[in-house]
Amino acid sequence: QVQLVESGGDSVQAGGSLRLSCATSGYRYIRNCMGWFRQAPGKEREGVAAISTDSGSTYYADSVKGRFSISQDNAKNTVYLEMKGLKLEDTATYYCAARPNARCPLLIFSTTAYASWGQGTRVTVSS
Repeated sequence: QVQLVESGGDSVQAGGSLRLSCATSGYRYIRNCMGWFRQAPGKEREGVAAISTDSGSTYYADSVKGRFSISQDNAKNTVYLEMKGLKLEDTATYYCAARPNARCPLLIFSTTAYASWGQGTRVTVSS
């Protein structure tokens, strides 16, 4: 059973930085698609970043390009989301998602394309 556990959420001031981690377990495929999504109160869940674990290709939402960076550490079975230049609008619960044994979908941030989800970690950005 695939398990995803996020950590690293915190309260920071605008302009600050955070690194989120997603520890994965329960599968050992080389080719997977891992994504980070976020959901603010009263809003729909939206994709933020994704990575293809075999090629290392990365994908970003326009709203975070140049500020966020997704990476992976295969030895630790962990995916990271480095966030810099945080803005008030980045406040949300951030979720890690996995699409095991498959390429990243054409609709890279379609929530239905990801089979497994973590419980989320809260990020609050204040002025």
